[in-house]
Amino acid sequence: MTTLKQFSSKPETIPASTSWYLADLGEARGKQELFTKQSPQRLRVLREHALIESAVSSNRIEGVVIDQARVATVVLGKSLLRDRDEEEVRGYRDALKLIHQQGAKLPISEETIKKLHRVTRGDIGDAGKYKDKDSDIIEKYPDGRERVRFKAVAAAKTDAFMHELVELWNRSLRERWVHPLIALAAFNLDFLCIHPFRDGNGRISRLLLLLQCYYLGYEVGRYISLERLIEENKERYYETLEQSSQGWHEGKHDPWPYVNYLLFILKSTYKEFEERVGQPASPKGSKTELVTAAIGRFADSFRVSDIHRQCPGVSVDLIRQVLKNLRSVGRVKCLGRGQTAEWQRTGKWK
Repeated sequence: MTTLKQFSSKPETIPASTSWYLADLGEARGKQELFTKQSPQRLRVLREHALIESAVSSNRIEGVVIDQARVATVVLGKSLLRDRDEEEVRGYRDALKLIHQQGAKLPISEETIKKLHRVTRGDIGDAGKYKDKDSDIIEKYPDGRERVRFKAVAAAKTDAFMHELVELWNRSLRERWVHPLIALAAFNLDFLCIHPFRDGNGRISRLLLLLQCYYLGYEVGRYISLERLIEENKERYYETLEQSSQGWHEGKHDPWPYVNYLLFILKSTYKEFEERVGQPASPKGSKTELVTAAIGRFADSFRVSDIHRQCPGVSVDLIRQVLKNLRSVGRVKCLGRGQTAEWQRTGKWK
């Protein structure tokens, strides 16, 4: 909580880039109600798709991966689950539903934080309980090497740090030391540095990000997955987190790289939302629009599996049909043969 404490003790000079993000987000929030009055069918599909993407992406960032063919069944269904990875994805879905249903009515408290952890972990073992042993944040390399990226708060101090973090958050909103969105990003950084649980801290940080956005009136995460955009920018996520955590224990860190990263994610989410709902409705359906939008985000060549990874709630058959239709009008071209063939957008894409 040293970031929020740092903001409370002295006036901060906000970087120009941060001010630009805040101005853009203020404008986006102002247009939010207008866009959420668009086609109910389109918004319903976006909500369903965001739920699937969020549950899959947030877990995949942490190395929890399930069979693509099972994604819709695990996230949207009620069938029996096959393994622990599927349980964790569904647990995240349950936490998302809790946030979506209760929104700003769900208080930012230690009780809520522990409840979200308990729901995501499926009430097993130490679910909903702070860590009882010291743990560091370890980075693992493909060749098996490891390094300590950050030394988290000691287990014996976790209760006190979490209590103060929540208190500082509430005070920051009352006393307005900084813009609420900056306080939100500071809270997120402090939570990750405290690392209060034995496992699942990254996922809880993303759930809290969504909940606090709702609390501040930024509801775009209901329609576009924040988690998916974080996964797409995962390298920058880890880079800015490491930059901003250096010197955190002494309160001598620079929070702005990570603050700006989260504001960038939120701005990107609003941009995508406005693009989705601002386009004329497709007579072929909203899922076709989701696939087309995913194709538009690839800078280089891509495969059907890459699109399915970004649109886990859309069938492979529909993805192939969309590609076939786009190829017939010259907007994409196939670079090979077979199920693993690569595709690429053409100059007629726009």
